[in-house]
This record gives sequence, structure tokens and C-alpha cells, in this order.
Amino acid sequence: MDLFKIFSISGSGMAAQKSRMSVVAGNLANSESTRTVEGGPYRRRDVIFQATPPAGEFTDELNDLSAAEARAQGVEVIGVKQSSRPPRQIFDPSHPDANGEGYVALPNVNPIEEMVDMLAAVRSYEANLSAFNTTKALVRKILDIGRMP
Repeated sequence: MDLFKIFSISGSGMAAQKSRMSVVAGNLANSESTRTVEGGPYRRRDVIFQATPPAGEFTDELNDLSAAEARAQGVEVIGVKQSSRPPRQIFDPSHPDANGEGYVALPNVNPIEEMVDMLAAVRSYEANLSAFNTTKALVRKILDIGRMP
């Protein structure tokens, strides 16, 4: 496998996890927002990942199907979707956003779930960073071997 392809794969993974952390931070920041521009309470968002297809022509990929580098792919964010779960309802007739029955619709954000998602994103980011740094150290060693008299 081309060592520089490893940099690309690790970099795409780190960029994807950074996007995931940003969305989770937004979910946590809006966990009590009862009004949005769209109307109603904030709705939890989640990042959608997709494996990036290998570069090259289709026939080239078929010819190299048995090669290890044909299976090497990165990841990209293809979108952010809103949750379809209903909002939480609490009884608080004194709240300015309470409906006629006194219930307030709160965001469908569970802070514990968001923290677990954030930790998973951080661990994935760290794993990609570790692979990137290991590859960088390997390239340095290869260059050092080439410089030996």
C-alpha cells in the first residue's frame, strides 16, 4: 500500500470525527432550546458517514480487485440528519412556550447519549491520529535508512 494513501485515509477519518464532535457539541448546547427558526424545540442531529470510493476508473478497479490498495478507502460526511424522535413533554404552565394544556416541548436530546457519542468520536479521532503519526514515523525511518553511508 502506498504510504501516502494512509495519510489520506487517516486525514479523512479525523475530518469526519471532527464534524461528528461539532454536531454533538451543537446538540449539547441546544439541549434546552424550546424555540428554533423552524419552529418548535430543537431536534437532535446526527452525522451520516460514507466510505469514499477509491479513485480511478472502474475497469482499473476491477483489474486491481485482488490488490490490497483497492480495498483502502477513506470516509466522508455526506450529511447531517435530524432525529425523528418526538420531543420530550414536561408540565410547566408558567413557561412562555407552554401549550394550552400547560405542557412544554423540550428537545429530544439526551445529554448522556451525547457524551457517549462524543467520547466515541474522540476515541476514533485518536485512533486515526495514532495511525497518522505511526505512518509519519515509519516514513522518517525509511528516509533515515536511505541516508546511511
